[in-house]
Amino acid sequence: MQAKAMLSRAPGGADTLRWEDIAMPEPGPGEVRVAVQAAGVNYPDTLIIRDLYQFKPPRPFAPGGEMAGVIDAVGAGVEGFAPGDRVLALTLFGAFASHVAIPAKAAIRFPDAMPFETAAAFIFTYGTSYYGLHRRGNLARGETLLVLGAAGGIGASAVELGVAHGARVIAAVSTPEKAAFARELGAETVLKYPADMDKTGQKTFGSALKQAAPDGIDVIYDPVGGPYAEPALRAIGWEGRYLVVGFPAGIPALPWNLPLLKSCDIRGVFWGAFTEKNPGSYQLDQAALFDFYNSGAIKPRLSQVLPMTEASRALQAIETRRALGKIVLTVPS
Repeated sequence: MQAKAMLSRAPGGADTLRWEDIAMPEPGPGEVRVAVQAAGVNYPDTLIIRDLYQFKPPRPFAPGGEMAGVIDAVGAGVEGFAPGDRVLALTLFGAFASHVAIPAKAAIRFPDAMPFETAAAFIFTYGTSYYGLHRRGNLARGETLLVLGAAGGIGASAVELGVAHGARVIAAVSTPEKAAFARELGAETVLKYPADMDKTGQKTFGSALKQAAPDGIDVIYDPVGGPYAEPALRAIGWEGRYLVVGFPAGIPALPWNLPLLKSCDIRGVFWGAFTEKNPGSYQLDQAALFDFYNSGAIKPRLSQVLPMTEASRALQAIETRRALGKIVLTVPS
């Protein structure tokens, strides 16, 4: 019996991936095998296939850092899971496949009412944003939150969670279509910035931020980086918290007198390391997120659901920042 996977055989872009036969993975001790039903697409997937991610798996490998499916085999010593269980998991890589073997401790049961496509788009973005806003940002009810890149998967989850936390959310996006999407998510104020931010654009964006939050912004959630960071930092309030999440627009060079003048914090949000270093807190966060989902406070917005054979198309949309919310891939029958 064979499995299928979208393989990366050499460093390169999304067009280098191929849907190929692979040996059926067998679960080792402490592992379960999952028949993948759906896999979420995230920005790190575009980096790992180019060897630009901090972790470089041996080739050939399939990208894909999160998935949902059904356990169809269990390895020796596994307790608490059985074939037929519906689970989601973070995989780092390997999820763009028909089957994947994962440590049983990485498998997370999800509500029966949650579709596979939703489950596959759930834990990476909401987990990152909950950790960022709740644990790193200490976001409090009534505070002002700015979310850059508010229409992408990570940004959209931060908008929703900001609203759920009772914050006043300012969403910053690059197109009218994304602005409408951010309003649907619950953002109170939506600002449009140029897709290519030059010095003039930075000043215009900075002025708009200061008009929207004349007393300063309490928490800034930045999964974009690049030239968008400085005008945002200039608009931060006294003792504000600037959350560094990612750099699809590049790593910014910031004037370091600003944190001194604002007495503000710049805090990293490395959720992947947090899940490994603090598994107990990670489990508490999972429970909180499922409570938010069950209450209707959060729900992944799936802009596209594509067959896994079209992974290249999905990754290109993420890489060029065209995606609204999340893109999910499903395994062809």
